[in-house]
Amino acid sequence: MKNNNEKNILYIIRYTPPFFIILISIILTIILYSDKKKTILEQKKTIKKELLEEQKQIIKSEVDRTYRYITYLEENAERNLKKHIKDRVNEAYNLIDGIYNKYKNTKSKNEIFNLIKTSLNELRYDDKQGYFFAYNRFLDTVVYPISTDRRHFRKFDKFGNSIIDEIKMTFQDKKERFGTYFWYKPNSGDEQHKKISYYKYFEAFDIVIGTGIYLDDFESRIQKKVLDYTKLVSYGKNSYIFVIDYDTVYLSHKNEEYIGETAKQNNDTKYVDEVIAKLIGIAKNGSGFYEYIQNKKPGTNIPMKKTSYVRGNNNWNWLIGMGVYSDDILERIEEKEKLIDEKFDEYIKNIIIVSILLTILLLLFSIYISNILEEKFNLYRNDIEKKQDILFQQSKMAAMGEMIGNIAHQWRQPLSTITTVSSGMSLQKQMGVLNDDFFEEGTKKITKSAQYLSQTIDDFRNFFNPAKEKNSFVLENAFNSTLDLVDAQFRTKNIEIFKDIEKLTINSYENELIQVFINILNNAKDAFLENEIKGKRYIFIKAYVDKSLLAIEIKDSAGGIPNDILPRVFEPYFTTKAHKDGTGIGLYMTKEIITKHLDGKISVENSEYEFEDKTYNGALFKIILPL
Repeated sequence: MKNNNEKNILYIIRYTPPFFIILISIILTIILYSDKKKTILEQKKTIKKELLEEQKQIIKSEVDRTYRYITYLEENAERNLKKHIKDRVNEAYNLIDGIYNKYKNTKSKNEIFNLIKTSLNELRYDDKQGYFFAYNRFLDTVVYPISTDRRHFRKFDKFGNSIIDEIKMTFQDKKERFGTYFWYKPNSGDEQHKKISYYKYFEAFDIVIGTGIYLDDFESRIQKKVLDYTKLVSYGKNSYIFVIDYDTVYLSHKNEEYIGETAKQNNDTKYVDEVIAKLIGIAKNGSGFYEYIQNKKPGTNIPMKKTSYVRGNNNWNWLIGMGVYSDDILERIEEKEKLIDEKFDEYIKNIIIVSILLTILLLLFSIYISNILEEKFNLYRNDIEKKQDILFQQSKMAAMGEMIGNIAHQWRQPLSTITTVSSGMSLQKQMGVLNDDFFEEGTKKITKSAQYLSQTIDDFRNFFNPAKEKNSFVLENAFNSTLDLVDAQFRTKNIEIFKDIEKLTINSYENELIQVFINILNNAKDAFLENEIKGKRYIFIKAYVDKSLLAIEIKDSAGGIPNDILPRVFEPYFTTKAHKDGTGIGLYMTKEIITKHLDGKISVENSEYEFEDKTYNGALFKIILPL
């Protein structure tokens, strides 16, 4: 019979665990609910500020992108104008050269010349605004469609530049050239405007043909192109690009009726004079945000608070802006709050379900344990052995978890290669430039990466198996297999790899050696990105025989490893990256493979070297392996 103490112990074993399991489950559920509720309230407090800032950054980004586009076109206007008129002159030259070659054996030279003059007189471009002219060696006008005055090319512009010097030089060297001067526009009064011309010598009739365009006319076409572009830029339902000149005239707006009218005529905002003056003042000084009341919100035609970001182009006297309405932000806030509430309800629901299930499982487990303890109360040693078995299984599970982490680490690069290649093939397909060679090459890389993923599983399954067999392979082939796997990502990061590998065959574990190379190369790639290395990015791989041992050196130009962390780079889980970017297992696994599986050594140091007359700094990994 059991004594009272034994009965009390059995009662404790039987009823105490369920009681504490239920109590702890209830307490944890309450704590999790309270903590999540507090987090939800804090999120709702900050969501308005975050969304407003997010919307401001979005409209700023759109305006800045439009401004950069305008600046690019503006800065390259003269270069694009020169290319434009040169192309037109070459087209005219090809036309008259074709006429000459067609009729030179069937018509007189005078007849051909009259055909050429007629063709040039009638030839137009740029909506019939552009025309061509031609002069003979005596600088007489032989073609000039818009005027009969043949003396104006014997004058000088307002800066004293000769109008005919460039034509003379074209006759002298019988080539082609640009000319820049200031001259009167047709029907534009006495003001001279900058004009760029292009001349080309036509040897068959000893003439120079050419054309010219006024720079401000070309800029006007550019401005029209920009305004057409701004009509396509929008964000959401009610955010759009608007352009106003410094005279307050609307040049671009979602409401077409506004274009060509002043801000005051459109009465677009409350206190319109004050608002438009403030916006133009901000634009003239650079850029900035401004909040005001717009009288008519598009789609509703009711007054609404609006926050706009504006930026000025002082060369064109333009204000470029985009705004976001407060009610749109409130709508987004309500949507996000609703989403947060839904997630919170789902979270609570899941917590309750998990808590109930876990409580039931723990109760069943506690009952089971209690029964075992009750039945085996006098078999203490057997209980200890069972606990030891449980600890052993837990250790095996921990090892399995580590191996799964290593597999995930090794899969990252091949999966990235597959994603990069497939994305590139899809993009080229959409652009209509996908060719068979690129498709074949991409398919091979995807297949090879997939095979590597499968091989990685086999490698890690046997990772701690001492019975794995070595095989003979050519070292250079192992490097080539490695580079095939990382090629796509490295090319997109502008990383160039140089190899200096002796022709030799070694007897080792090829796949594990490839794993080592990938880890080191990926470490170099991460260093380039983390250190924001600009310009040339190099990795040098050298392999040679040194005293009957294989020596492999891999160095980069990524700036090196800080001296205070250099001794720790091979430690497990040590990483300088954020948790999302690295686990710290790569170089640790590299050392484990080399030392425990390949019977080699690995070290790292910072190295300074010269390449193509420039000095570079980077990490130098040295690997010593038996042949």
